[in-house]
Amino acid sequence: MYLPHELIIQILLRLPVKSLIRFKSVCKLWFSLISHDPHFANSHFQLNAATHKRRILFISTSAPITRSIDLEAPLHDEPASTALSPNFIFSLSYLEIKGSCNGFIYLNYFGNMCLWNPSTGIHVQIPLSPVNSSCFGYLDGFGYDHSTDDYLIVSMCYNPALPHISSHLQFFSFRANTWKKLEATYFPYMNASHNHRVGSLLGGVMHWLAFRRDIPMNVIVAFDLTERKLLEMSLPDDFNTGPSYCDLWVFGEFLSLWSMGKDIVEIWVMKEYKVRSSWTMTLVLPIHAIPTRYFSPICCTNRGDIIGTYGSTGLVKYDDKGQLLEHLSYGVAQYGSQVAVYVESLLSLPVDSLHS
Repeated sequence: MYLPHELIIQILLRLPVKSLIRFKSVCKLWFSLISHDPHFANSHFQLNAATHKRRILFISTSAPITRSIDLEAPLHDEPASTALSPNFIFSLSYLEIKGSCNGFIYLNYFGNMCLWNPSTGIHVQIPLSPVNSSCFGYLDGFGYDHSTDDYLIVSMCYNPALPHISSHLQFFSFRANTWKKLEATYFPYMNASHNHRVGSLLGGVMHWLAFRRDIPMNVIVAFDLTERKLLEMSLPDDFNTGPSYCDLWVFGEFLSLWSMGKDIVEIWVMKEYKVRSSWTMTLVLPIHAIPTRYFSPICCTNRGDIIGTYGSTGLVKYDDKGQLLEHLSYGVAQYGSQVAVYVESLLSLPVDSLHS
C-alpha cells in the first residue's frame, strides 16, 4: 500500500514524542524529518499545545523518583505515569525546578543551570552569570520571546547589605548566548518570602509575588519578555495573607492567586488583566481531608479540574466545584519535591553555540 508523504506527515504529527523517537529508525526520510526538520518539530508542538496535551513532571528527592504524569488521566492510573532518568544529574537532593516553557524544563542543581527536554532527554548547560553571587532572595523564571524566537532565563536578586547597588534583574538570552542586566535607576523589589519563587508565565509576561521596600507592601511585579521591561500590578483589596501562604499561578487563561487559611485555600482570579478591581475570589477548596493540610495549585485540566501539590509528597486533584477527587503520594514527607507542567516537544534551542 502507498500513502502520500503529506498524509504520513499528518499521521506522525499526532504521535507522542516517545513513539517518534523510536520511529527514527524506520528509514532515512523519517530520521531526517523527526531529528532535523524544525518545521515538523514546531508543527508537532503547536498541535500538542492546541489540544492541551500536557504532562506533569514530578521529582521527589526521597526515593529519588522522577516521573512524567498525564495531566488528564486519574492520578492512580499507573500506565499514565512514566519513569524518567535525568542521568546528567548525579544527585536530585539539591535540585530545583525554576521554570517550564515549550517542553523545556529549567533546572538548577548544585549551582549548575541547564535546560532539559524530558521528552527527548536532551539537556543544555547554561553559563553562570558574571553578577556577584552574594545576592539572594531570587525570583526566577524561564520563557519564550516569540518576536525574536529567543528563550530567556530571568532572575531578580537582592543583596540586603547593598540594596541600592546590588538589587537588579538579569536575563540570559539563548540567541545572544549572554547575560544582560536590566538598566534601572532604582530597583525596589525583593522576594516576598523566605522561599525561592518561580515566575508564572502568561501571555509572554513573567509574574512574581514580590515586596516593595520603599512603600512597603506586597505587589505583583512582572517582566515583559518581548519589551524587556518591568510592570507592576496590585493584589486584591483587603488581601492580608502572609507571603509564605500564597502565590501566583495561571488558572486557565487568567492570572490567579491562591491563598491558604485554616483548612481552606482561596482561589482569586484577575478577570481583566492589570485591572485591580477585577480581582474576584472564584473558589474555596477545603483541605482538611488532605494528609498534610497544605495545598498549592499548579494547573487545571481540560475539564476544569485543579491539580496541585500537598506538602512535599504528592499530588491532589479537585473538581471545578471545589470537591476533593483524589490524592496520591510519591515520596516521604520529610523530603522535598519539585513539580512542573510541560508539553511534549521535539523543539531545539535557537543556538548552535551551546552544546548538550
